[in-house]
Amino acid sequence: MHVILLASLLAVQDTVRFTPTVQQPTFAVRDPVARIKSGSVLVSKTHFGAYYTEQGGAFPGEVGPFFVEGATTNDMLKVEIIRVRPNSRYAASQVYSDFGGLATDNRVRLLNEPINVRRYLWQLDTVRMVGSVDMPNSRVRRMEVDLRPMLGRVAVAPRGAEAFAGLWPGDFGGNMDAPEVREGTTVFLPIFHDGAYLYFGDGHARQGEGEVAGTGLETSMDVVLKVSVVKGKRIDWPRLEDATHIMVAGSGRPLIDAFRLAHVELIEWLAEEYGFDKLDAYTLVGQVGENTVANIVDPAYTVLAKINKRYLR
Repeated sequence: MHVILLASLLAVQDTVRFTPTVQQPTFAVRDPVARIKSGSVLVSKTHFGAYYTEQGGAFPGEVGPFFVEGATTNDMLKVEIIRVRPNSRYAASQVYSDFGGLATDNRVRLLNEPINVRRYLWQLDTVRMVGSVDMPNSRVRRMEVDLRPMLGRVAVAPRGAEAFAGLWPGDFGGNMDAPEVREGTTVFLPIFHDGAYLYFGDGHARQGEGEVAGTGLETSMDVVLKVSVVKGKRIDWPRLEDATHIMVAGSGRPLIDAFRLAHVELIEWLAEEYGFDKLDAYTLVGQVGENTVANIVDPAYTVLAKINKRYLR
């Protein structure tokens, strides 16, 4: 059914096929790699290069930016994730000496010794949709996990002349590392510049909530996105919607700030669009709200605040 739907979508919509040859180190306003119309379907891929091969290599950057015609700072960008599927035999994950939720922090001196760096090369079976890796020092010896492909990064250019390196999430989206950014999810982003300047990248074949060790199963993805402009609608933080939930991604440090930002925006969404009194929305979120910690390793942490759609009728 999904294959039939995808084929139908590509047949009836304006379709832009883009093969990246350069990947960007930052989210910023720069010369666009292509211009696309609102409502277009963008067919592309994420990373390429040596990082995902057996020998390893430099970690790649972002795909984009795409100038979305008709997008203004009075609007909102809508990115429907139609397809995200691994196109490589391998995914890489790594534990670092000074990066990760449980590693020595490179911002401050600690008494414990740094973790020894170790790179894991996972073999991907994209037919069975499983990944496997050798763990020779453990009793299990070899681990196999189901794949849950996602995009770690979906972004617009940040406000003003700001430029954020690829590891950063923020109100512009960016490196949110939320497993919820997957097939079937729609991401809504604020727009800070006419044209929006859409970026995406950082494909993960799977990633645990929090990305605690610093990486997911980093790999290359085939990507199909439908990109539209929602005219006359402004938001402050990225919003997400899937079949069961509406969600808001808040990013900041300390973690409580990311939590608060996400939940305040969720309550405002309920008040603005679903007819709730703000305090009624507050108490409802207090009783039936859900949340996940998307990442606790990046320069800003990300929390997703959620509410099930069955409470919105």
